[in-house]
Amino acid sequence: MTSAYDTIAATVDVEMEVTRSRFLTRLARVETEEHARAVIAAVRAEHPRARHHCSAFVIGADGRVRRSNDDGEPNGTAGAPMLDALTSAGLSDIVAVVTRYFGGVLLGAGGLTRAYRGAVAEAILSARRVRREIRHEVRVTGGYDIAGGIEAEARRRGYGVGSAEYGAEVTQTYLVAETEVDALFALAAEMSAGAAGTVLGDAGYVDV
Repeated sequence: MTSAYDTIAATVDVEMEVTRSRFLTRLARVETEEHARAVIAAVRAEHPRARHHCSAFVIGADGRVRRSNDDGEPNGTAGAPMLDALTSAGLSDIVAVVTRYFGGVLLGAGGLTRAYRGAVAEAILSARRVRREIRHEVRVTGGYDIAGGIEAEARRRGYGVGSAEYGAEVTQTYLVAETEVDALFALAAEMSAGAAGTVLGDAGYVDV
């Protein structure tokens, strides 16, 4: 399993003009191919008069799902360079849609390739990158008298703090790197004099 990868924090919209043609780029964060295609469909619906809605997306921590579409532009002049811009930037879980309003001047294959790749590259520069890393879920259960102290020390050490459940005791969820699991177990045992219960849960990717 890939230990970490980069994506973007939020949707970005950027516009550029090349020889009177307008190129409107949308970058969006997605987690599935279905989500990516929904973003493409939404952009198409927003700009029904545009001639082309070219797209590319990369899905998965290892970037295993990669798709591109020229949407009527000459073969290989739009989707492929857009996909290259995404992969060259090292991004995944992302879709790029470039809507083109034709300006009356033919750009040629080389001009189109540069324009579509450049449109995505420009949008990437405007986006805030986010690092995603694997974190293990650890649930710590203990009395109310010790839960606050464990949480405070966990925060001081930089551990991720998730949801809490309150009943006869407090069950607090922490998200930690694999190398920090044993240290969290030891912390809970030390601060509770061995009374706290600790359970190792699933691992998954989180923004860090």
